[in-house]
Amino acid sequence: MENIVIFITCANLKEAEKISKQLLEKKLTACANLVRGVSSRYWWKGKIQKSNEIMLIMKSRKRLFKKIISEVKKNHSYEVPEIIALPIIAGNPEYLEWIKESTK
Repeated sequence: MENIVIFITCANLKEAEKISKQLLEKKLTACANLVRGVSSRYWWKGKIQKSNEIMLIMKSRKRLFKKIISEVKKNHSYEVPEIIALPIIAGNPEYLEWIKESTK
């Protein structure tokens, strides 16, 4: 699968806006959705933690994922940021082509 959906949690809106803008400007992603109001629960340093976060949902191509990880790590406040990708197994053909045309 060439196209992917990427999930990145961010500490706040400012961080999410900065990361999404940089990835879009570098044509590493075609689209970014900033989802506010994400309530997260997770294990960190031996304890269950909770925080309010912003979820970035981005569309790109698999071959760009290593570059995306590198760029996110440069600008993310977390010690271990969530940066995961899932394959897009099917979709509107025109939309999938648009992802390809919108990234380098």
